Amino acid sequence: MGFEVLALQLLNGLSHATTLFLMASGLTLIFGVTRIVNFAHGSFFMLGALWSAHAVTRWWPEWGESAWAYAGAMFLGACVAAVLGAITEVLLLKRMRHAPQLYQLVATFGLTLALHDAMRWFFGPEEVFAPRFPGLKGAIQLGESFFPTWQLLSLVLGPLVWLGLHLLLTRTLWGQRVKAATHDRDMLDALGVNPAPLMLGVVMLGCGLAGLAGALQLPREPANLQMDVNVVVETFVVVVTGGLGSIGGAFVAALLIGVIHALGLSFFPQATLVLVFLTMAVVLVWRPQGLAGSTAHVEQRETVPVFSLWPGGLPGRALMVAVFVGLSLLAWGQGDYGRSLAEDVMVMMLFGLSLQWMMALGGLVSFGHAAFFALGAYGAALAHLNAGLGLPSALSAGMLLALSVAVVFGALVVRSSGVYLAMLSLALAQMVWAGATQWVSLTGGDNGLIGLRLIAPEWRPLWDALLCGFLLLALLGLARVVGSSRGAALQALRDAPWRAAASGLPVQALRYQVFVGSATLAGLAGALWAAFKGAVFPSVASVAMSVDALLVILLGGVHQLWGAAVGSALLVWGGAELGQGMDYWRGLLGLVIMMVMVLAPSGVLGAWQQIGALRRLSQDTGPDTVPLNRAAQDEERQT
Repeated sequence: MGFEVLALQLLNGLSHATTLFLMASGLTLIFGVTRIVNFAHGSFFMLGALWSAHAVTRWWPEWGESAWAYAGAMFLGACVAAVLGAITEVLLLKRMRHAPQLYQLVATFGLTLALHDAMRWFFGPEEVFAPRFPGLKGAIQLGESFFPTWQLLSLVLGPLVWLGLHLLLTRTLWGQRVKAATHDRDMLDALGVNPAPLMLGVVMLGCGLAGLAGALQLPREPANLQMDVNVVVETFVVVVTGGLGSIGGAFVAALLIGVIHALGLSFFPQATLVLVFLTMAVVLVWRPQGLAGSTAHVEQRETVPVFSLWPGGLPGRALMVAVFVGLSLLAWGQGDYGRSLAEDVMVMMLFGLSLQWMMALGGLVSFGHAAFFALGAYGAALAHLNAGLGLPSALSAGMLLALSVAVVFGALVVRSSGVYLAMLSLALAQMVWAGATQWVSLTGGDNGLIGLRLIAPEWRPLWDALLCGFLLLALLGLARVVGSSRGAALQALRDAPWRAAASGLPVQALRYQVFVGSATLAGLAGALWAAFKGAVFPSVASVAMSVDALLVILLGGVHQLWGAAVGSALLVWGGAELGQGMDYWRGLLGLVIMMVMVLAPSGVLGAWQQIGALRRLSQDTGPDTVPLNRAAQDEERQT
């Protein structure tokens, strides 16, 4: 009996691995040629599923009765996903090709929001239950258990797709050019091969594979609007575990993750998600480039601007402080709603500052910074509910919990960088989220921890004022660090780690200190969030919360002192205003995110600063002699 259960779970794992490999192979192909990490890859998976499901149930229901017609509907779903991929390549990916990987991630996250609302408008919000595949509705018997025949067929597709991709990349001229572009795209261009059609074809193939993977889910599960984020996180786990750019590594990693996922569901159902991310973490700690990844993909350093203390001069900075305080007072004067919105803006600003410290100075990218935000929130809430601690002690408890985890976790991840570090941080955030969701006796699960009374109503204005003052002190401290010798060492480490190490700088120690300090500040932000909200739910550790922290600093400007302040106001206030009168406001927010990443990747303040520098340069040299050289613009901006 035990052997039969094990065999059944292994078959389930291998069947799930097929889906993961179809997704991961498409994502790997796109990254290998375009160097773009596409967070919206799950949207093409969802599109393939929704299109095929509507085809066989609502548009042409007779197709659901014929095996060939049903297969044609699945293929049509994959083609629609490929066409949408081509449109995405022309309108977005092509323009983000030379942007830093973090900007690509955020831009494609905006694409996810836009496509999600577009599909909700076109297909409707309801789940779609497609019929079983004709001729494959039965199951094979394994002892007292049964394994669906359709899943047995889909299990075979993984090796077939891998073989087809292998032959395509090794036996055709197009495939050889794709491999050449993966290794050295500029050299291929120098040899006279136009890379634009090549990249368009690769994106279409990758998105088509994602659409096919979604369509193949129809006989197993209903098509719904939650499929995109659910699958893309696990796909990233497979891609990063296998190694960015490696199809073979993605195949092995899909098998590994698929089997671990299936066995976890059977034997450790409360820890399935933790096991998957723990597997990735172990692999990356052992091999920072993944199972079969190239070290060339681990470290991709981009030229970054000098950290700006804009606006220049004491009068300009005093004006910014006055505007910040004045807007806070204005919000507090609007009643409870205005006060609550101002508190959200300030807490998100502190959360953004914690991430900005790590990214702008240390060059460390986190895609799971919400882990420490959530640890701070739960630490403060549990200290208050279980030990009766007041606000100062509860805030200290939240910071201490975040600090304790960062001390251990930071020692494991400081060797990684780029996308690999981002995924390790995402793994930690997902494990914290899983713990908050499933450890019901401690965290309350989805019901959360409610009834927190850390701030008495009569003392709330005082704490708001203290938080405002603390944020101004944090900005002053960040400015002082930027101009100090330690700040110079951190920026040298960010821009040229090998040269910094050769110069005698303690690279690993500096990275570790920045990581731990940033995590502790994020823990304080989470503890304040719990205090002001009066409740904590697992959503504080979600991917969306981590993305919010990224959006805060990217919208305002990563390398701008006041970037977190401007970004938090735009995100929190703008989202609140859009959410009041618009049903599809998330899609509009996604469009805004994409426009900012394409048109003003340096953020609102960075774009404003560049426009001002060009205007001053135009006035000095005359309208007909404005230099278009990028180096001259950078030199003027730094001056």
